Amino acid sequence: MATDRLVTRAEVTAFVKRCMISVGTPEEHAASLADILVTADYRGHFSHGLNRLEMYVNEVSSGLSDPKAKPTVIKESPSTAYVDGHNGIGSVVGTFCMEIAMKKAKETGIAWVTCTGSNHYGIAGYYALMAVKQGLIGMSFTNTSPLVVPTRSKDIAFGTNPIAFGAPAKDDDYYMLDMATSTVALGKVEMKRRKEEPLPPGWAVDSDGKETLDPNDVYKDGGLLPLGGLELNSGYKGYGLAMMVETICGVLSGGPFASNIRKWKSDPRVANLGQTFMALDPNCFAPGFEDKMQEFMDEIRGMDPSDPSLPVKVAGDLSRSRMKLADDNGAITYHKNMISSLNELAERLKVDPIKVLDS
Repeated sequence: MATDRLVTRAEVTAFVKRCMISVGTPEEHAASLADILVTADYRGHFSHGLNRLEMYVNEVSSGLSDPKAKPTVIKESPSTAYVDGHNGIGSVVGTFCMEIAMKKAKETGIAWVTCTGSNHYGIAGYYALMAVKQGLIGMSFTNTSPLVVPTRSKDIAFGTNPIAFGAPAKDDDYYMLDMATSTVALGKVEMKRRKEEPLPPGWAVDSDGKETLDPNDVYKDGGLLPLGGLELNSGYKGYGLAMMVETICGVLSGGPFASNIRKWKSDPRVANLGQTFMALDPNCFAPGFEDKMQEFMDEIRGMDPSDPSLPVKVAGDLSRSRMKLADDNGAITYHKNMISSLNELAERLKVDPIKVLDS
């Protein structure tokens, strides 16, 4: 398609590093961020890949995030750790925390690591996948800027507060759930707004806490609804999940929580996000976990679909199909407008533009 542009994963990585290093980020930390952004796009989560690069550049260049900060352990036990991210880049903090969790899980069977002083850390599934690659069950949680309205309120209380859960199976197969606790991510509202299309029911409310189909209302002191939407459709379950994430990320970390967290892109305060990482060794329980997990997933995949053209999938399958497409193409496919935006960023930062294969 004329609107598509192909960029190799190596070039995506190099471009992120060029941009981040230009605003004072050490190469090691720039590489950490590059890995999670290219992973997001490679897996098809384009809202959290290069689409987020300018946000990271702006946070570092404005002083809202310290690109040189290194996380440290405040206190720990054999199976827990409490980490201070020192306002560092979220991917650096998150990787540090999950590495601790994996090490402790291999020693004790289970580990729980919570941090404070972090920033936006990319896709939550990245950290759960780190554990899966080590044969461990992994979980990752983060609180985020307030965007979500409880089902009986007109006030913003929570962020999208994602949950990621990964479990290993056989031959590099795995289950990977990566989901927000809101009905949709803000990016989907942004797309509806650009296309001048109404929102589906259950996505959002206006400033009075009433359901709205107008995407503009979300930006006029409205907000997203929790997973499930209104109370009639079990929105209280998404609300409960969002509050659970806030408890283990905000309250447990001693950092800000709920509406005390800075607003998305419009608040001069540092983010100071709390995040939690869990790793579990399945070998501490019934034998043959990976075999049984494979049997479980294959049974689900083998079910008769109501629509033969839409086979039943398990969490993570769609990302694998997008990864295969990128591998077949030898590159990741981006819309031309994304490339134009990145090259504008490159011009502003005075770095080489991103190189596409079909230019």
